[in-house]
Amino acid sequence: MRVAMIGTGYVGLVSGACFADFGHHVTCIDKNAEKIEILRSGGVPIYEPGLDLLVERNMREGRLDFATDLIEAVREADVVFIAVGTPSRRGDGHADISYVYAAAEEIAKVMDGFTVVVTKSTVPVGTGDEVERVIHKTRPDAEFAVVSNPEFLREGAAIEDFKRPDRVVVGVEHDRARDVMRELYRPLFLNEAPILFTERRTSELIKYAANAFLAMKITFINEISDLCEALGADVQQVARGIGLDNRIGKKFLNAGPGYGGSCFPKDTVALSRTAQEAGSPVRLVETTIDINDKRKEAMAERIVKACGGSVDGKSIAVLGLTFKPNTDDMREAPSLDIIPALQKQGAKIRAYDPAGRVEAKKLLDGVTFEAGPYLCADAADALVIVTEWNEFRALDLDHLRSTLKHPVIVDLRNIYEPEEMRAAGFEYISVGRPG
Repeated sequence: MRVAMIGTGYVGLVSGACFADFGHHVTCIDKNAEKIEILRSGGVPIYEPGLDLLVERNMREGRLDFATDLIEAVREADVVFIAVGTPSRRGDGHADISYVYAAAEEIAKVMDGFTVVVTKSTVPVGTGDEVERVIHKTRPDAEFAVVSNPEFLREGAAIEDFKRPDRVVVGVEHDRARDVMRELYRPLFLNEAPILFTERRTSELIKYAANAFLAMKITFINEISDLCEALGADVQQVARGIGLDNRIGKKFLNAGPGYGGSCFPKDTVALSRTAQEAGSPVRLVETTIDINDKRKEAMAERIVKACGGSVDGKSIAVLGLTFKPNTDDMREAPSLDIIPALQKQGAKIRAYDPAGRVEAKKLLDGVTFEAGPYLCADAADALVIVTEWNEFRALDLDHLRSTLKHPVIVDLRNIYEPEEMRAAGFEYISVGRPG
């Protein structure tokens, strides 16, 4: 099949490369000429493990190409995906779907023959109806169907998630479009991946509901971690004890500094706004948003307390800046709240992240970026672990202790054992575990 992918951001590029790897011919389109030039020359503008090799192989074998103009690709396509950004709209928190509608209008002007237009971007319920209206208005004679096909990709494991998904959700109103989508995803039948066909609005809500539930699960264990500290319990054992219940499951039960990233913050807010306007507010989600925002602020105070109640004039080493490991994504990362809060109280920040340095420099002022964890820790009054990159999991503790000015470690991801750290001579503060 021939596929056109409008947008070469995280979702569009990963999805396009994976569809090409299935054997389809894919053209990824973006108005950003600089980005397209990078891709054509073999580069990948985002950090995602294995994506560079996947793109290079499918380009070499002629199944994947890139363009700034959508005319030719859309005219030849059986399926056109809209994978443009839907950022939070300033002022009200709703998803800004103007880029989706603009793409739909451009597609309508040039498509030729029956075309399935798929919203891959995360969009509010009812967006597919509006996309259909936009296309009809632009091209009353067009033969097409609009489908919802939300993505469920984890940054850092996106290729595996695409090729071996828990499920594929397809919201479709027409049998002909259903057949096209079934053929598009036919390679997944070998892995027996569940493909759930629903009505379009149901599909759109599934995406929001899934992200909101996971955000609530993270926030729940963070609340329990605070209770554990108050009662002298261990949140990791609590998480294991409840996670072994198949009705609950162990994933997303890791206490930490709060959720971030491109999806959870934006999607929970968008869902709450949609629910309010529909007259059916989602109170649990609204509370989750509030708790998560306050959680990030509380982490800065935890660091100040570990430093004796003041960080004024002190050097704080921060390991990990991205919202999670194996990505360079800084969107809504806890570090973006924690570091400015420490700076406001007079701290001097030195930081190291294996992949996020370039993006972090755009967002953080007054930070000294180092080339490694030990350089970052050199003569620091305290070291803070904000993101659980693998290379932070087995640091040379003797070397680290001799490097730090004061042997204080605040581990916001619980990647070390308290007894081990105390035995190594550190004052060790973690999350939700007895001190």
